[in-house]
Amino acid sequence: MSERETAAEARARVEARRDEDRAEREERFREAFGDQVPGRWIVRTSLASTAVLAVVTALAAAWPDTFVLVFFVVALGCFVGGCALFIVDVLFAAGRSRTVEIGIGGLFFLAGSAPSSVRTPLLASLAVQVVVVVAGAAVRPFTPLAFGTLAPILGLGWCGLWGARHGVFPPRRDAGPR
Repeated sequence: MSERETAAEARARVEARRDEDRAEREERFREAFGDQVPGRWIVRTSLASTAVLAVVTALAAAWPDTFVLVFFVVALGCFVGGCALFIVDVLFAAGRSRTVEIGIGGLFFLAGSAPSSVRTPLLASLAVQVVVVVAGAAVRPFTPLAFGTLAPILGLGWCGLWGARHGVFPPRRDAGPR
């Protein structure tokens, strides 16, 4: 009679494999980037744009008569800038896709394609943008603050730009004859 693996053993096996995968990814990042991770300007710009959006949203929510136009201009700039970044992201990714396999999760959410020193601040910036604009729209519903819910496209665009330019992806497998 064969012995079945217990739940604890299965969990330990899965956790060990996860730790091995994480170590392999970190090693790939060290090989690709060394000590200096590229694209720091993307991270800094994402954080700065998030700070501006947060401040302007808070001001517009507190004093809508005074700051709603400034908020609308900033939110529109974030949305249009994010759309432009998406176009750039797709163009860069299309160019790289000839040699590497790029997935949407790795490109826009940096899943397995970026070190945590990049992934964490970029995704945190995106999350803060979402929370800030949804809170602003909730505080002042049926006002221009509702338009702000489109602004986090910029945060996603910054993630995609880093992924498209610097993300570490597996080499493309030969698709064979078509």
